[in-house]
Amino acid sequence: MTKKNSCKRTRNAPLLEFENVTVIKGDRNVLKSLTVTIHEGEHIAILGPNGAGKSSFIKAVNREYYPQLHDDVVFRIRGEEVWDVFAMRSFFGIVSNDLQFAYTREVSGREVILSGFFSSIGLFNHTVTPEMEERTDEILKFLEIEHLQARPMTEMSSGEARRFLIGRALVHRPAALILDEPTNSLDLHALHTFRNLLRKIAQSGTGLILVTHNLHDIIPEITRIILMSDGRFVHDGKKKDMLTYKKIGQLFNVPVHVREEGGWYYATGY
Repeated sequence: MTKKNSCKRTRNAPLLEFENVTVIKGDRNVLKSLTVTIHEGEHIAILGPNGAGKSSFIKAVNREYYPQLHDDVVFRIRGEEVWDVFAMRSFFGIVSNDLQFAYTREVSGREVILSGFFSSIGLFNHTVTPEMEERTDEILKFLEIEHLQARPMTEMSSGEARRFLIGRALVHRPAALILDEPTNSLDLHALHTFRNLLRKIAQSGTGLILVTHNLHDIIPEITRIILMSDGRFVHDGKKKDMLTYKKIGQLFNVPVHVREEGGWYYATGY
């Protein structure tokens, strides 16, 4: 049940506000005093090495993880601190590796997209409406995967399966799409296709929050970079100011050259 929040919701409130958010799992601080504000329509990459806390940040956004409570903590979405999980679906569509693993089963691509309306893994005793079918057809066409919709997820490549999970995340027209290490296990052809798809989504007006450890995942439409290490956001700013050899070398603790080419950034020399 959704509680009434004492913080009055405003029309122009940021999509996401964290201040001093700390999350402890077991005996470890996985997030340490995170502070960040993200506005609707922004295209952002959160970049950091494995173990930096990037996936924990996503779990905090979708309320799998809750912060330690103290007086100076802010933990808001659209100006509200308490949300019904179903209401949040119109704000964030999340695609993670955990979700892809959960869909390693005999479920057709079309069913994957339709299941997004119910936040379920596949369809069970759900009532699918004509409006849901129509929205699914729109997504299949937009993502250019109509020809794959009858194929089971177990018979798809990683890249194909990921496109259907994106379709599932888009059913409620979220303000932002959050992608956790989206190019893991993709070959060059699948990577090319996937990058073009992300650019198409960004250009359609949906915000992107891309969580990655690869510079080459950062599409030209992304303008803001947040660098993350050891559970903290260590730098936050414009792409050209963040993706420098000095900052990236420090972040990954390796000597590196960073070059820009047609809006794409690459790290070499390590």
